[in-house]
Amino acid sequence: MFGFAKFHVLNCVGCWGVRAVTKSFPPPGISFLQPPPGVPEVSRITGADAVDGPSHYSSSSQPEASKHLKDIHVSARLMEDFLDLASDNTSKNLETCGVLGAFLESGTFYVTNLIIPKQESTSNSCQTVNEVEIYSIQNEESLLPIGWIHTHPSQSCFMSSVDLHTQYIYQVMVPEAVGIVMAPTDTSRKFGVFRLSEPDGMRVLKECQEKGFHNHAEPANGTPIYEDCSNIVFNPNLRLEICDLR
Repeated sequence: MFGFAKFHVLNCVGCWGVRAVTKSFPPPGISFLQPPPGVPEVSRITGADAVDGPSHYSSSSQPEASKHLKDIHVSARLMEDFLDLASDNTSKNLETCGVLGAFLESGTFYVTNLIIPKQESTSNSCQTVNEVEIYSIQNEESLLPIGWIHTHPSQSCFMSSVDLHTQYIYQVMVPEAVGIVMAPTDTSRKFGVFRLSEPDGMRVLKECQEKGFHNHAEPANGTPIYEDCSNIVFNPNLRLEICDLR
């Protein structure tokens, strides 16, 4: 019977040039895109808080400029596995963050790597340290920085002003880049996959020089600063590798 194997994370501290391969489903010998027998094809359903089964994550209220983006395929296990890795911090009301790495093939991004960097956390912030380790893995694997994921251990599911500035950095590098927020204690919405609206949200963040937590003025035309992503596909057939550098 086919199913997801429990991942096993290899500790990569000091392992320069060594790739951390998780025990994942499907196994490495199976093509990234070829669904094995008994596993359903990727289906596409709408609704920002659909959390069960493979789905196409979308919102019906997207600004037109944000609808013309390449699809991003994400392992259906990524968020659950990340929450498992973050559970220690979550129980202490500390945030956890990770970096998403992807490759681009035939006009579609495939998120194949989750890097958990060394980090310093509080209940409402998470700061990566020793970023050279992240860059080393990305360069070795020829990965594009397609986004990031982090927890709000005791807060609701939203993007704070600090999150928006982080998202801006990613989106400048890769326009499709996403920010995933996991909010395990939010009873109304457990996760969100967000991006800055274009061009208005990107313009607001480009012009903002403030640091720390602060308010951002909404664009004059009423467009939200950030939005739900409409180009995310949760793919049960996509292999995921995890490297925990902590």
